[in-house]
Amino acid sequence: MALSEILRAHQRLVILRLLSEVPGYDLNESIIQDGLDRYGLDISRDALRAQLEWLAELDLVSLEKLGSTYIATLTGRGEDVAAGRATVSGIKKPRPGE
Repeated sequence: MALSEILRAHQRLVILRLLSEVPGYDLNESIIQDGLDRYGLDISRDALRAQLEWLAELDLVSLEKLGSTYIATLTGRGEDVAAGRATVSGIKKPRPGE
């Protein structure tokens, strides 16, 4: 697996986990970008939007555009993936205790 694929898989997991940690299960893209940066997974705004759209296509998040900003909301399926109860190719599976 190429390093770029490994990074995308980690980014996708962290996006889902960030959403799972907040009341309402929703965050704007700016906060998600800051959260990814905190985990050492720096990402451009364009690349983040592409990841969010990819996750939405798989029904792991829903997206709403508010002005020029995306708001992502975790779905039930996305919560299962974030918790390791379900797996999706292209998303890192969390390890026990993570």
